[in-house]
Amino acid sequence: MRKPIIIDCDPGIDDSIALLMAFASDKLDIRGITPVAGNVGLDKTSINAMKIMEAAGFDCDVSLGASKPLFKDTKDASFVHGQSGLRDIILPEPQKKPTGKAAWDAIYEEAVKCNGELVIVALGPLTNIALTILKYPKIKGLIKEIISMGGSCGLGNDSPAAEFNIYADPDAAQIVFQSGIPLTMVGLDVTHQAVILLDEINEMVSQGKKIDLVEKLFNMTANFCKQFGFKGAVLHDPFAMAYVIDPLVMTTKKFAVEVETKGKITRGKTVVDIYNVTNKEPNIDVGMEVDRERFVALVKELMKKYEV
Repeated sequence: MRKPIIIDCDPGIDDSIALLMAFASDKLDIRGITPVAGNVGLDKTSINAMKIMEAAGFDCDVSLGASKPLFKDTKDASFVHGQSGLRDIILPEPQKKPTGKAAWDAIYEEAVKCNGELVIVALGPLTNIALTILKYPKIKGLIKEIISMGGSCGLGNDSPAAEFNIYADPDAAQIVFQSGIPLTMVGLDVTHQAVILLDEINEMVSQGKKIDLVEKLFNMTANFCKQFGFKGAVLHDPFAMAYVIDPLVMTTKKFAVEVETKGKITRGKTVVDIYNVTNKEPNIDVGMEVDRERFVALVKELMKKYEV
């Protein structure tokens, strides 16, 4: 039986790879995509989601979400993803149109239909998910799990303290983390281990020549990561999607986790109580270790779908 999921995302280069992985997997039943503002504005993340979907030959509902954080000023990552969200990648304008339904309404409706089995794969700021919880409190008993790419036990990549997705809307993250819905945090601790090396990328794109989009997305990611000393493409969102498809790629441990919403230099920090100094009940499954070889093999297998 395929796992019913909604992909909440902000494409974005690495989101786009994650979408391609999801579209290629026979283990997932994609019930919809709910774009949110994040890497770039909602006007671009929504268009990008539909462009990637059409390039992949896939189709599902797309319901637009929040265009700004709950309370904080908007923060994007266009310095990474370019003003369009896809840097120099040019794709045809999509024929697909959004449903006209708000993301939070679509998420709730699918949760009801799936009768407690729906998994939310959150690859961007958690604004849409927080709004769903605020509007539909009953959804807390209808979601099987949230897999969130965001946060870390220590380091940050948007500030010294915080990972981008959580920094972008820390208030939404705190609502979701404290909701009681089972949540797995796929943070920088593991995504920085999820590297596909340059020779692995070259092998993947050359064996059974892939569509140009695949080669461009992976090489673009690797080129950006080079400036930080990585020897390949660090795949944040794709690794979270890999965990949804195959949970054996990552080990987790449960901790009490809260999100700093008010700190001037610690906004968006996921405070992970590793030594249980607060004596609070652990509430979040935190990613700890990666089976990199298994992850790389999964990515290579999924990308075979895009051979030309």
